[in-house]
Formats: sequence, C-alpha cells, structure tokens
Amino acid sequence: MASRVDDVARLWLPRQVAGEPEASREFAVIRAVAATALVAFPTVPLALSVVLPVSLALPVGAASVGAAALIATVGGIAYQRGRTPAAVEIREMPIDNGARHYDCFAGLVTIHDIRGSVTSVHGRDAESYLAWMRNPCGRGFIEQIHVSDRILFLQAIDTLRQGNRQATIDIRLEHPNVFAGGEQFVHMRCEMTALGEVDGEFAILVQSRDVSEEARLRAEAIYKTGLAESANDAKTRFLAAVSHELRTPLNAILGFSDILSGEYFGKLENDRQREYVSLINQSGAHLLSVVNTMLDMSKIEAGRYELMPEPFRVADAVSACEAMLGLQAREKGVQLTSRIMRNVAEVNADQRAIQQILINLVGNAIKFTDRGGLVTIDAEIAGSNLNLIVSDTGIGIAENKLSSLGQPFVQIQNDYTRKYEGTGLGLSLVKGLVALHGGEFNIRSRPGEGTVITVTIALDGSGIVGIDEQEPVEQTMVEFPPRLKERTRVKTNGKSFPEASRRDAEGMNGGAGHDGSQAKTA
Repeated sequence: MASRVDDVARLWLPRQVAGEPEASREFAVIRAVAATALVAFPTVPLALSVVLPVSLALPVGAASVGAAALIATVGGIAYQRGRTPAAVEIREMPIDNGARHYDCFAGLVTIHDIRGSVTSVHGRDAESYLAWMRNPCGRGFIEQIHVSDRILFLQAIDTLRQGNRQATIDIRLEHPNVFAGGEQFVHMRCEMTALGEVDGEFAILVQSRDVSEEARLRAEAIYKTGLAESANDAKTRFLAAVSHELRTPLNAILGFSDILSGEYFGKLENDRQREYVSLINQSGAHLLSVVNTMLDMSKIEAGRYELMPEPFRVADAVSACEAMLGLQAREKGVQLTSRIMRNVAEVNADQRAIQQILINLVGNAIKFTDRGGLVTIDAEIAGSNLNLIVSDTGIGIAENKLSSLGQPFVQIQNDYTRKYEGTGLGLSLVKGLVALHGGEFNIRSRPGEGTVITVTIALDGSGIVGIDEQEPVEQTMVEFPPRLKERTRVKTNGKSFPEASRRDAEGMNGGAGHDGSQAKTA
C-alpha cells in the first residue's frame, strides 16, 4: 500500500533532479495523510448523517475529508522543507573525501558536471550564501541565474569542456524574498576551473564571490562619466553660442572706433579723445581675438574644425608672422629673427592654421621675453616632416609645470608671470591645430633661460584627416577663424599686406599671454 502511495506522490510532486537528496520525509507526510483519510472517509459522513440527511451528509463529509487531507499534505510538505535547511541537505549528499579542502576557499565553491548541474557544495562562506539562495544542487544553481546570463554560464562550461583550463564570468543570481527597495539580483563573479575526469565524469570547480559593490561602483562611474561628457558638450555649445553672439557687437565696436579714429565725420576735439578711441579699438580687437580662439577651441573639441590643406611656401608663412609681430617685438625691445633652411620649400597643410600656430607661439615668446632678448623662428626638414621651432630667451617655465601647460584656460601663475594678461587658450589651440594635422608638439624650457617649442607635421599632409571622415559642418555656421577682407595695402619690410593685418600687429596681440590667445591672421 505504501509503495502505491509513493508512486502516486511521485506523479504529483516535482520531478526529482539528479544529485538532489531523496525527499523521504515528504513521502512520509503523504503516507500519513493518506492513511488518516482512509479512516476518515467512512467515519465523517456517518457522523454527519446523525444531524443531516444522508443525501447531504455523504457529499459534505467526503468534500470535507478531501479538503482537509489536501491542506494537511501541503502544510506538512511545506513544514518539512522549511525545517530542513539547504545546508543540512547538502551535507547528506555523498561528498568526495578528497574535496574537503575546498571548504577552505573563500566564497561559494560548487562542483559542476559537464551539463552544469551541481554535484556538491563547499566554500568557507557557503552558509552565508545558502542563507538567501535556494538549494543550488542539481539544476538549482543555473535556474537561479538571470535568464540573459545563463547562456554566458553555459558557454563558459562548453569552453572548459573543449580544453580550456579556466574561465571567469560575471553573472547575476536571483535574490528571493527581497524587501521593497532591495536589489532583485546579486552580482557574482565566477572563477571556473576544469578539474578533468573525477570518478569517471568531467568535473568543473566554480568559485563564486559577491561583487555587487563593485558592480554598483562601475555603474555609478559610467553614470557620472555620462554626466561629465554631457556637461562638457553643454560647455562647448555654450562657449560657441556666447562667442558667436559677442562677435556682432564687437565688429560694430571695431568698425565705429575705426571711423572715429580716422575722423571721417569730423575732427576730434583733443588728444585725450583720440587716445580713448584708440584704447577702445585695441581692447575690442583683443577681445575679438579671444572670442575667435574660443570658437576655434569649441570646434576642435566638438570635432567640427575643417582643415583646408593646400601647398604653400613655408617662407611666406614665416614672413607673414614676422610682419604682423615685428612691431610688437620692436616696441618691447626684443629682436625677432628667422632661419629657414635652404631645402625647405612647400608644405601641404592648412596655411591659415599654420600661420595661427606661428602667431600664437611667437606672440607668447615675445610677451615673456625681457628687453634685449631674442626670439627665433626656425624651419627645417627632418625626413618627410617639417619642423617649425620657436625659441626665446625669456623667463622660461619650471619642469613640473610643463605637463599642465596647453590645457584650456590653464596658465602658469607665479609672482613674475601674474602681471601678464591672457586666457590660457593659446597653446591649447596650437596643440589642437597640430593634432588635426597629425603632427607632434614638443616643449622644452628652463626657468630663467628660455623656452623651445617644436611643431612637427608631415610635408605631404598625410597626417590630415580626410574631409569625408569628419563630421559635416552646417552651412549656417559662421566661418572661423574669419578671413578678413582686404582693404588698402601697406608696405612692411618690402612686402605688401592688408591694413587689417597691420592693425592686428599693432593692437590684437597686446594682451596675449605665454599660454594665452593671440591674434588671427588672414
């Protein structure tokens, strides 16, 4: 009779999984309930027939006995499962005596067969993990893994089966009975090692550790990185928008101050008025150069600065730089000279960008060189590259400050350099333009001795990123740096340049710093 009850119970209970202990106590509960029900089925209807009609007592009694038997069976099985913890069931499993040293390993250590089923459980911290896990034996471990991570786990087992010695994966295990606001899954890192044949079957050792805190920190870092990138993009857009809006009133200030300086609509009454108009013009020109530099930096950071490479003579770019900054050097008592090797001819690059690089570097050198000093521009060929070298005998820079030099809005501040104006954008713009040409930027300096800055670019323009590989620039955007319109031309050192360029040489470079912004060139 008992065997027949057990057979029926096996059909009703969940199918037994290989490796799980025999549910003998559950079968005992079912047998006890079945025996009691056999006695109660005739007794209860007979007792009810005393107070109820027989036609009503039989169905009511049978239904009451059936319901009570079902409730007692379910309650008894639940009680047995709750009273027997998973750790006790695991200890009842046959364990290889040679594997007891696995209990010294940190975390949860499980032995899996070739199908991924757990055959034994070990680990120094096994009890703390089993306190919130369901029974991991058999397929229990895999069934608790997040659905999207199960494929990863099985792929790692297949990799070990094919001959790999070890594998490491991160999975998420379901956390049952989680309270409101708690995490539904626990992040686990599984160190998997192939043990080979054990008792005739392929075995895999898996050491699992809780890495939820590491996963939380990683997610937080990704989130904050996204916020930082978003803030940087917003800053770039803000600078571009503000700089663009500043250009319109600045152009008006410069235009009307030019008219007042030229006294086209009447003479100014005294020299003080002429001086004030000149200061307005110079300050506006300097501010316009800063705005243009900020716009260029915003476009470089956003990857929207489009180079226009073309062959041009290096000597022409150096001569233009000397013409624009020669007056500033003479007024300060600094000698500006250039040395161009005979084999230096043409270079394929963006002429405007190269001139801007030279103007920024030479302007900084002049500003930070005392009276009687020397600023030199050298151009030489090194293999397939062009080296542009700007050296000075100025105040120099401490070696521990060189790493921060060239970052946007960063200036080297000390008691001597604090008096110099500048925004800290000049060298950062130079480094950005050199990078767009695929070149290199190198700086050497010693305090009190001077600074040497070397810019290296390819002669054939091979380092320049193609236009098709860059993001397209919207046609509605204003062209930066601006190409100044040519008006009357003036003679400087035997060469002819626009009057606007001469004005830049006189006014726009007056406030540049050693790493600050400098004048634009046409």
